[in-house]
Amino acid sequence: MLLLIAGHETTANMIALGTLTLLQNPSQAAELRDGADPATAVEELLRLLTIVHLGRRRVATEDIRVGEVLIRAGEGVIAAADAANRDPSVFENADSLDIHRRPNHHVTFGFGVHQCLGQPLARLELQIAYPALLRRFPTLRLAASVDELTFRTTMPVYGGVDALPVTW
Repeated sequence: MLLLIAGHETTANMIALGTLTLLQNPSQAAELRDGADPATAVEELLRLLTIVHLGRRRVATEDIRVGEVLIRAGEGVIAAADAANRDPSVFENADSLDIHRRPNHHVTFGFGVHQCLGQPLARLELQIAYPALLRRFPTLRLAASVDELTFRTTMPVYGGVDALPVTW
């Protein structure tokens, strides 16, 4: 049940949010429509949007130093992927979309032994969806201002937009 809900909800919301982001960056949308590498573009959208906003809770099993901070064995840690994916010391212009960003070592799907089981399927779905949508509707554009959109921000999995009105 978890895989079904997590796999459907996150991908459906990611398609809407990624489409919105691409429509706000029309030159990059055009590049993706016209043949830019969909895998690289999807990795960047996953990094920038990071729709899972519920920090991963962990307990240190031994003392460890992260930067200047000592975390002692037994202490709790919350790893916030959305914050890590916007770390300016790792990503130049971290708050901007760059569908050509390489390397792109984001942690949207977790890291190490704690990774999303559905990430290969999610990546494939997104790599197919965005270019297909942009090719099928080459004049796709927003039919409302971003200020008019209702964003669902109170969910652990960022729910994105209630509706994404478009025209072509």
